[in-house]
Amino acid sequence: MEELARIQTFIKVVDAGSFSAAARDASSTSSVARQIKSLEDELGVRLLNRNTRGISLSEPGRLFYERACKLAADLSNAKSEAQSFQQSVKGILKVSLRVSTGTTVIIPALPTFLEKYPELSLDITLTDERQDLVANHIDVAVWMGQLPDSEIVARRLIPSQRIVCGAPSYFKRYGIPVTPRELERHSCLLFTAPQYGNAWRFHRDEVHEEITVAGKLRTGNVLALLSGALSGLGMIMVHEWMVRSQIEAGALTRVLQDYTVSPISTDADLHVVYPSSRGMSAKVRAFVDFLVQLFDGKHISAP
Repeated sequence: MEELARIQTFIKVVDAGSFSAAARDASSTSSVARQIKSLEDELGVRLLNRNTRGISLSEPGRLFYERACKLAADLSNAKSEAQSFQQSVKGILKVSLRVSTGTTVIIPALPTFLEKYPELSLDITLTDERQDLVANHIDVAVWMGQLPDSEIVARRLIPSQRIVCGAPSYFKRYGIPVTPRELERHSCLLFTAPQYGNAWRFHRDEVHEEITVAGKLRTGNVLALLSGALSGLGMIMVHEWMVRSQIEAGALTRVLQDYTVSPISTDADLHVVYPSSRGMSAKVRAFVDFLVQLFDGKHISAP
C-alpha cells in the first residue's frame, strides 16, 4: 500500500506541476518530496528533474508516468466495479431455502423480482439443513424455528401457524372430523423429520390435547405429504402459508379451525438470515425486502 501511495503521489506531482501544488489538499510539501525521493531510490533512477523554475519529467520518468497513469486508471475502474456490487443490485446472489418454502412460495414469486433487477441472478440451494453461512459463502438463507446465538442477522418473515387440512375427496369418503379425538380413526399423513413424531397437539380455551395419529403415508419430505393429501390419502398438518393457494382453489379443505395446532412443542417461525460480518449489500437488501413483502402480502399473510 505504501508503494501504491508513492506512485499516486508521483502522478499528482506531475499533474500539479510542483511539490507544493500537489501537497495543498492532503499533506506537506516535505512529505510529498520524501515520497518521491523514496520512489526514486527504490527504482534506482531519477524520475523528476528539479530546478528553481520547477520540475520536469526525465526520460525514465515519462515512461514511468505513462504506465503509472494506466495503472491508476485500471485501479480506479476496479474499485468502481467492486463498489457497484455493494451499491447496485447485480451479480450472483447465493441463497439457501427450505425445500417446502422455496418450492411452494418463494421460487414461484421470483419472475417479478428478477424482472425488477435484470442484472441479478440467483444460485439457489434447497435444503432443510442449516448450513454455515460464511463457510458455504451463502448470502441469504431462510430458516425455520429457534435461531442459534451466532453471528447472523435475522428478520422474522411470518409466525408459526399450522393447520389441518385434506382433500374434499377424502372427506367425502370418510367424513369431516369435528374434534381432535376423531383423528384417531382417520388417515393422518405423518412428517418423519427429526423432532417430529406421531403426536399432534391441539389447544382451545386453555384445554390441551395430544392425539396419537397414524395414516397411509409417512415421509420426511413435506412436498410428498402435500401430494399425498391432494391425492386424497389423508389429512396433513402443515403451515398455513404453504397451502393457502390450494385451499383458495378448493383443492384442500381446512378442518378443526377452532384449534391452535402443532406437531412439535418448539417454535417454528420462519426467518430470513444473513451473515452480520458481511454487512448488507444492495442485492442482499433487495432480496430480504422482497421476502418480507412476499410473506406480508395478501396471498400468504396470516388470516
